[in-house]
Amino acid sequence: MVVVSLEPECLFMDRAGMASGTRKVALRIWNGVLPDRPRERLVRELYRAENGERSEPSGSQDMIGLIYPGVSRLDYDAAHEGGYFPVRIESNCDPEIARWLECVLQLVPINQRPEGYTPLGIKSLDPESIERLGQTGRRCFEAIVTRDLQALGQSMNECMRCWEAILPHTVCHPAISIDLKAILANFQSRYRGAMYSGCGGGYLVVASEACVPGALRVKVRTS
Repeated sequence: MVVVSLEPECLFMDRAGMASGTRKVALRIWNGVLPDRPRERLVRELYRAENGERSEPSGSQDMIGLIYPGVSRLDYDAAHEGGYFPVRIESNCDPEIARWLECVLQLVPINQRPEGYTPLGIKSLDPESIERLGQTGRRCFEAIVTRDLQALGQSMNECMRCWEAILPHTVCHPAISIDLKAILANFQSRYRGAMYSGCGGGYLVVASEACVPGALRVKVRTS
């Protein structure tokens, strides 16, 4: 999995896959300033503060994306702590790579997930699809650090295909009234790549050097 730490230059929608809930918890427990403790420890502190005794806890990628600067590749393994925390984190804080990413990633607001929505209603945990999903993260990180826009777009498109195969409700659910699949296909046909920021929609993350109408730009935090 790949996460990118962003400077909060705008107010992101809630329930849109942008770690807004995790950010609110961090603001509450740390008063808006990251404590001077090892990042791995902070990730676990924030994870515990947000999830408590939840039966369906949020993933640790949200905490890592907030705490680790730059672009990070997270290697998860179900045999390591139940798969809740990555066995390895590789971060890249190169300012030139961050600036390139700011030029080619654009966010198009689509929707907020409705209350009560869950992507877990249908699970097709096919090992081959899950392996393909993991490889999209590997290819995504490699594309970013080599500044290869075409490869980045391809990894994003393949990631969405894997999402839909494993958890169909990520893109099609009775509670969601808009056609997420049709919107995604339209953007993927016009730009290098596109994927949703989270299950159930949120923002459409578009990979394109050309300006995408109505899109927001991002600023990557590198320190």
